[in-house]
Amino acid sequence: MKLASFLLDGRATYGCVEGSDHLVPPQSFLDRHPDLRAVLHNDALQALQQCATGQGRRVAASATQPLPVIPNPGKVICVGLNYKSHVAETKRADSEHPSLFLRFTDTLVAHDDAVLRPSFSERFDWEGELAFVIGKGGRYIPKAQAFDHIAGYACFNDVSVRDWQRHTHQFTPGKNFPGTGAFGPHLVTADEVPDVAALTLETRVNGNVMQHASIGDLIFDIPVLVEYISTFTPLSPGDVIATGTPGGVGDRREPPAYMKDGDTVEVEITGLGILRNRVAVAN
Repeated sequence: MKLASFLLDGRATYGCVEGSDHLVPPQSFLDRHPDLRAVLHNDALQALQQCATGQGRRVAASATQPLPVIPNPGKVICVGLNYKSHVAETKRADSEHPSLFLRFTDTLVAHDDAVLRPSFSERFDWEGELAFVIGKGGRYIPKAQAFDHIAGYACFNDVSVRDWQRHTHQFTPGKNFPGTGAFGPHLVTADEVPDVAALTLETRVNGNVMQHASIGDLIFDIPVLVEYISTFTPLSPGDVIATGTPGGVGDRREPPAYMKDGDTVEVEITGLGILRNRVAVAN
């Protein structure tokens, strides 16, 4: 099942994705579950199957405006330096534990939204990633049970303002400008992804391939991340974990390459769709 969050007639809602051009909001329980995070909190994901069987009002995707897959996650936790190819290009040493940082929820943007370059930065960089969404909360989740806690998967672009990222050793400023966390276009439920490690990620800028890697190349795989993260913080339904970017970021190219106003950046992951955004200057 593919799920999307979107604006319809000026109201934020969500529903099942039907084919390539229709969405089906679950009319029967929108009042009880106003958004996808609420669906996950109330263990109502299975009830959404009514959409996939053709029940409810079908609407044309063109009549809607996409929202981030989970518009209001409680936490967005990002993993850095989680592919050997990216570690190598940054010339950093291997780490014994995952490198983590937080992204503010109000930095998220949807598929087809603009990602916003601050006018004072010329080092605006792409980072295509796989994200997963927690479906069942928990603390101290063992690796063997990690996949039981995942609702589904989506594309993510952890767009980075590199000059601000490098002001100090802390990543926070460069990772949290408004309009820099692209998330979408859909949430593909975990039952449709039997082997997440077999997926392939590709990032393109203006059609040119910049990153291409297997999700199986993650240094710290999803079970390790779930166990490690849930040890220091409880994970809740709707929380988002972005698993890291492979080699090929613009900042580490020779010469460096950065996104410019008017560029189009795409993150595609096998079976999860294409997350597409244009680059614009922040007002």
